[in-house]
Amino acid sequence: MIRHTNLVALYTISRREIVRIMRIWTQTLIPPAITMTLYFVIFGKLIGSRIGTIEGGFSYMQYIVPGLVMMSIINNSYMNISSSFFGAKFQRSVEEMLVAPMANWAILLGYVIGAVTRGLVVGALVLLIALFFTSLHVAHPLIALGAVTLGAVIFALAGFINAVFAKKFDDIALVPTFIITPLTYLGGVFYSIKMLAEPWQVISHANPVLYMVNAFRYGILGISDVSVGWAFVLMLVFIAALSLVALQLLKRGVGLRS
Repeated sequence: MIRHTNLVALYTISRREIVRIMRIWTQTLIPPAITMTLYFVIFGKLIGSRIGTIEGGFSYMQYIVPGLVMMSIINNSYMNISSSFFGAKFQRSVEEMLVAPMANWAILLGYVIGAVTRGLVVGALVLLIALFFTSLHVAHPLIALGAVTLGAVIFALAGFINAVFAKKFDDIALVPTFIITPLTYLGGVFYSIKMLAEPWQVISHANPVLYMVNAFRYGILGISDVSVGWAFVLMLVFIAALSLVALQLLKRGVGLRS
């Protein structure tokens, strides 16, 4: 009975999140697609034509596509869950979920599924748009799919934790502005860290986004600046750690019960 209740709760929350994403698709799907198109035009076509080929004999446009796809997935996974869950806090509907006979993992997983869905749909749109600018041959499809999925889960969990602590809507924007944007721009999206001088190469290895981007780039192009196996290990460790933190916050009702 309890198991059935949790499954119903999981289905209800995840379905509600996905329906919300699709209902306001002009806000959730179109803007990031347009933004990435501008990146392709400016960085890929205009600047890339002057750079020529880069590592592995790929054009600059081909090289930045995996990074831009991962960047869009990271941003949209984070923003979806942080805004949605904080909205539930603001409307006081979270309290109803906490007192309902549903497990904390069902609440967390339901929101994460919605965020990951938005991230992957946006990522697929960006990848489709990229094909209008360059040709791509997916070298390792399963690795590519695994990398984007794990990356989306990591930032969905991070967004959930941020939403738990946020006291106003402005708090939601702090992490993307001061943490996610610097990490993505310095995470090898637009360049290979092999182009950096020391000690910046070593410092770059402390950036978790570097491993996500390069794992996905390996899946698409077959090249990477880091060990792909190590990248997947780190992503799984991040997911485990963030999941434990999120579940503990739900259990204690931190920032949720008034």
